[in-house]
Amino acid sequence: MQDHTVMTPPDLSALLNRSMADERRRLRFAGLCAIAATAAAILLLGLSGWFIAGAALAGLAGVAAAQAFNYLLPSAAIRLLAIIRTMSRYGERYHGHHAALTALAGLRSQLFDRMAAHPAPMLRISAGDIATTLMQDVDALENAIIRKPGIVGAWSAAAIGLLLCGAAGWPAVMALAVLLGLMLILMRRLSARWLATPARVQADTLAAMKQDHVEYAAASADIAAYALSSQVHAALEMRARALDDARLIHLRREAAIAAIPVVIGGMAMALVIALSQADIPLTLLATLAAAGAVEGVSGLALSYPRDMATQAAGHRITALLAADEEPAPPTAVRPAGHEITFAYGSQRTAVRSGECLALVGRSGSGKTSLIECLAGLRVSACPVDLSIDGLPVGSIPPDERSALFALAAQDAPMIAGTVRDNLLLARPGLTDADLWDALDTACLAEEIRVMPDGMESWIGDAGARLSGGQRKRLALTRALLARRPWLLLDEPSEGLDASTEDRLCRALASWLDRTNTGLILTSHRQRALDLTEKRFDL
Repeated sequence: MQDHTVMTPPDLSALLNRSMADERRRLRFAGLCAIAATAAAILLLGLSGWFIAGAALAGLAGVAAAQAFNYLLPSAAIRLLAIIRTMSRYGERYHGHHAALTALAGLRSQLFDRMAAHPAPMLRISAGDIATTLMQDVDALENAIIRKPGIVGAWSAAAIGLLLCGAAGWPAVMALAVLLGLMLILMRRLSARWLATPARVQADTLAAMKQDHVEYAAASADIAAYALSSQVHAALEMRARALDDARLIHLRREAAIAAIPVVIGGMAMALVIALSQADIPLTLLATLAAAGAVEGVSGLALSYPRDMATQAAGHRITALLAADEEPAPPTAVRPAGHEITFAYGSQRTAVRSGECLALVGRSGSGKTSLIECLAGLRVSACPVDLSIDGLPVGSIPPDERSALFALAAQDAPMIAGTVRDNLLLARPGLTDADLWDALDTACLAEEIRVMPDGMESWIGDAGARLSGGQRKRLALTRALLARRPWLLLDEPSEGLDASTEDRLCRALASWLDRTNTGLILTSHRQRALDLTEKRFDL
């Protein structure tokens, strides 16, 4: 017997198995329900056919035969089988979908954990691709889980159908077995040949559409300002037409494949009737049992077309998982960040814990790249020779680097949530007092207090409801709350008026002295540069 389970790459299979660990009992129960539903359906079909044929023959035989015919037991059995079929099918669907949805939620959590553990490689992947993988591709794997009880039910349908078909004799059984095998082989091969390319085109086109939507949504203000809506609409419409074309091709071919069980079912019934060695009631029982077996097994065969999309989704998820396997191996001694050394040409500068350093240079000289390299957000080579506690930065895994530095980037990401939601990302266990203290240091507390909902104020997608200066100071607040040994600030006072900049720099200087936190910053503003006692020119 062939194994028709959807194949998934090893790394993804391990994640799926981990996600399904708590759902195996529910899946086994769903499998038992599938067996019961399939058995009841085929027995119901066969018994109904035998009952109708037997009643008809008894009626034709005369009054005495009709009165002697026992219709109570068969009719009661038919009602019982109908109830069992309905309840078992409901149990299969309920428990199978419950297990699948719970497992997929766990899989998404594991994917988020993997991406959060190694953020640097994720920066090379577009937001649209990641969104597609976490949503569309993970949803596609639902087929691989829900099919597990169905596979058991399909093979039980074949076994029960062949068993009941034995009432018509061995030739009928052999004919049904050959037709069932032919249907499975034919549908599997046609699905692989006809549907692989359309499924891949659909997935790629849909991923590109989602990427376009993500990018256009991020640039919505510019699109409206420069009256580019018609061009954007035309570009999206072109993508949509390509997706519709791919779906139409896929649906037509899928419909052609779906016609195979109908043809096979008719052939099975005709062959059982032609080869039957039994009387009319048993022949009708075997004929309808054969039809039920084809119908039951066709559920497995009809899922083959979806295998193409499931396998493509599995490979895309595996590619995403592989992206986080590039960081360097852990260092023998985890750096504590006591000293950071910068070397560029003949220039060499070392900064120790609690000291402040300014990275100075013209725009495009690599200041931001250097800060991202320190923060563990860049796996490519740093623009200068850089070491932490004597270890070359390239030998230190990004996650170990990120544990030393709290970064407030120029355009720090904000989640669509409240002020509190964004600040609590810094680290667990923060209290309201911690949040307000950090907001005071960032000179943002008063502005938050006057908002209608205070800390619970909704800041919108990417902080759209805040001004540029407020977003920058909110990012700074989050970095302060992280309490890492080093603070990395990229243009911290850009966009602030002179008064606010002065208050911010004085508050930062006090906070740095109080916490003995080291500072590395980039800025073109002299007031911010006054925070530092050392500088490194790029």
